[in-house]
Amino acid sequence: MWLAIAVSMLGALVTSAGVYAVRNHEPWTRRNRSYFISFAAGVLLAAALLHLIPESLSRNPSAPGGILAGFLFLHLLNRFVGAKVCDRNDAAGYRLGVVALLGIGFHSFLDGITYSVAFAAGELTGLLIALGLILHEFPEGIVTYSLLVCSGFSDRRALWLALAAAGFSTPLGAIFAAPFVDRLQPPLLGLLLAFSAGSLLYVGATHLLPEAERMPAKFSLVALAAGIITALAIAMASAV
Repeated sequence: MWLAIAVSMLGALVTSAGVYAVRNHEPWTRRNRSYFISFAAGVLLAAALLHLIPESLSRNPSAPGGILAGFLFLHLLNRFVGAKVCDRNDAAGYRLGVVALLGIGFHSFLDGITYSVAFAAGELTGLLIALGLILHEFPEGIVTYSLLVCSGFSDRRALWLALAAAGFSTPLGAIFAAPFVDRLQPPLLGLLLAFSAGSLLYVGATHLLPEAERMPAKFSLVALAAGIITALAIAMASAV
């Protein structure tokens, strides 16, 4: 249990390093935001399609229902935020930030649960899965902070929200799962992973890709491909 929590905290530190790295070069980030958004779309879509969905299906044959639920949940949340919360002229940008924040935060929380589940199966299994998960923490911190800044959040607010969603939520998930990890059945974990996959598909397909197309850059397709390759490498490392 404690090893899983310690590794999840290491993942949070790696995420924090990504946030601080991009925060110290904010002007450069704004000039290249199309690349970050394209990279984020590639990572989120490929991670959901190549990693989360297969994992959820292997644990629960009803996972497609969870995927649809996650997609529709964020769609309805997006409509609610637009109608009830954001009354600014840049409400669309804020909706992007809020929805992305919730999707990434929920995914990171599930990462923490996965740490606890993996280490419950054995230290070697836990370390192998942890290696694959930690690989994506640094770019996840960069992507989360960049999305919030590009969505209109202030620098300080984007900093703390990115740390909370992409970083601190991971050890929270590990701590949450630790007391009853032995009783967490594969079908339930499969549904949670499927819900997370649906939410990430929504963020990537309905927000990030249209945003990248709205402000195309010369090498945006290269950034998209880099995100896909990164997620593919993570999925392969996790499967070793």
